Parts: sequence; C-alpha cells; structure tokens
Amino acid sequence: MMAIILAGGKGSRLKPFTVSIPKPLMPLGDVPILEIVIRQLKAAGIERIVLSLGHMAYFFTSFIERWERLGVRIETCHEDIPMGTAGSIGLVRNLEDTFLVMNGDLLTTIDYAQLVDVHRRTGAWGTIAVSRRELRVDFGVVRSTPDGMLAAYEEKPVIAYDVSMGINVFSRRCVEFLPPGRAMDIPDLMRAMRDAGHPVHCHQTSCYWQDIGRFDDFQQASADFLENPERFLAPADTP
Repeated sequence: MMAIILAGGKGSRLKPFTVSIPKPLMPLGDVPILEIVIRQLKAAGIERIVLSLGHMAYFFTSFIERWERLGVRIETCHEDIPMGTAGSIGLVRNLEDTFLVMNGDLLTTIDYAQLVDVHRRTGAWGTIAVSRRELRVDFGVVRSTPDGMLAAYEEKPVIAYDVSMGINVFSRRCVEFLPPGRAMDIPDLMRAMRDAGHPVHCHQTSCYWQDIGRFDDFQQASADFLENPERFLAPADTP
C-alpha cells in the first residue's frame, strides 16, 4: 500500500512563518506536522510513501534521511511547474492499484486502514474523506415563493454540510483522466470520473480533523496535539 503526500505548496496563508520553512515542516510542539502524518501512515501499515515536492524542496532532505534510517521507505517526485493537487499523481512511477493522496499539513485521527477498506469494498474509482461541519446563522432566515409569498421562516437555523478533509483514496485507473503535462486538481479529477459514470465514494467520519491553513488553525492544532499527543500517535511514538 502506498501514500502520496502533497507537500509542495507555498503556505501563503501562514506567512510570515512559511517564508523560512515549508508549512508541512512547521512543528506542533517539537514534532513537525509531516512527521506526525508519516508516523500515522506507518502505524496504519502504509509501506511506501511518496512526497510530492515543489516549493523549498531542499528543506525536506534531512527529514527524509531521518525517516529512512528508521525504516520508512520514502520517495520523492518534483514539480518543475505547479501541477495541481491531482496532476502530481502522474509524476509518480509504478503506481499501485490502490493509493492514498493527502495533504501534508493536517492533523487528524482518521483510521487510514478503514478508509482504504471502504474504498475497496465500494468498488470506487475515488474516495473522498469528508468531515461534517455546522454553520450557525445568527438571523431569521426567510424563504419566499416566486411570487413573493412566505414559504418558510427559520429562526437562527443550523446548516450542516460536509467538507473534504484533504485525504483521498484512488484506484490506479484514475490516471485515465489526468491530462498529460497539464495541471489538474483533485476536485476536478473526482468530478471527471463521476461524470464518466465511475463511482466516487464520500466517506463520512466523525474523527478529529484540523486543517492547518491559517494561523488560527495552526494554533488550534498545536494546542490539541500538546494537550494529548497519544491521541494522535501511539504511546511508543509520542515525544
């Protein structure tokens, strides 16, 4: 089983911190975000990890050497030009029949093995891990008919919706939809497969998940990790 970790972004929303260090290498406590992800993947039985690099790729050299000494097989692929979150799949050699593609800047407790098992059991070409979010509206929401008559009146409703966790599973057949030499993002790839009649599964999970795109997100992830590292790492792996 293999995982492709997207680690080539510029982390623009976390500037000025990402001016001198790539976002996936920013630490939660003393542990880089990417190291937490790799430890979790290793614990889930992922034997082959590919880092998709671009911006500040040279910063990852010592990190890779450290993990190779610990027995984790890490490969790299490099984007000469930005290829999008899906385009980098086409740069990876010897894709396996089933593989993960995920962001390298998130904190989660998702069960990777279960996610892959669900993907296989549903026969999907692509599986999107999704997390439920709620938006609380602080106003009375009025819905009217086309002729202006009251249809519904909801006082401060809560709107529930699912968001992508930045963790996906693909079958190797997905490469049929990658445009050669051109950039493509994962949402476009998922839509292309769906529109062609191939199953794309949405796996809803109630696990912890925190995207680390903005400074507030980074602070929250840091606090949650430091409060209970064993929630995210096996006891033997905690700092």
